[in-house]
Amino acid sequence: MRHTAITLCVFLVPFFLLDVPPLDAAELAGAELDDTTQVGDETLVLNGLGLRKKAIFKVYVAGLYLPEKNCDGAAILAADETRHLVMAFVRSVGKGSLTGAWDDCLKNNTPDASSEIKRGFKSVNDWMVDVQNKDRISFTYVPGTGVTVEVGGETQGPIEGKPFADALFACWIGEVPPSEDFKKGLLGG
Repeated sequence: MRHTAITLCVFLVPFFLLDVPPLDAAELAGAELDDTTQVGDETLVLNGLGLRKKAIFKVYVAGLYLPEKNCDGAAILAADETRHLVMAFVRSVGKGSLTGAWDDCLKNNTPDASSEIKRGFKSVNDWMVDVQNKDRISFTYVPGTGVTVEVGGETQGPIEGKPFADALFACWIGEVPPSEDFKKGLLGG
C-alpha cells in the first residue's frame, strides 16, 4: 500500500506543477518587474516600463504602478491617487550621480519649487546611497500620508504633501523627463 501511494505521488506531482500559473512579470533590458504590486490594501498595475540611458550606457529600468492604466502624464500627476515607481538598476551608479539627477530634475520640472518641496528633495538626496547592478530604489505616494522611499534596504519618510509627490514623479513623467522615449514607456506607449 505504501509503495502504491509513493508511486501515485511521483506520478501526480508533475501534473499539479503544470497547473500552477506562472507569475506575471514584464522585462526590459534584463530587469524584470511584476505586473502588479501591493501598496497597503490597494493593488496597483504596472502602467509601463522605461529604460534610462546616459550616453550609450543603460542605467536603470523604471516601472510605474497606478490604480489603473493611464497614458496621460499630466492626468496622473493631477490625480490624488496612490503611485509607485521602481528603479531597477542595470549598472552601478554613485550617490553623487543620483543626487545630481534629483537636483537637475527639480530645476527642470519644478523651477519655482517651494521651500517645502526643496526640503523634500534634500531629504531624498540625503537618503541616496551608491547602488550596484540589480539594486532597486522605490518611491511610493499614498494620499494623506506622503512619499516613502525605499533605498539600500531601508524605508525612509514619509515626506508629506501631494505637491512634493507631484514634483518627484514629474522627474519621470513631467515636462522634462530623462527622455521622451523613457516617458513614453512609463505611460504605456
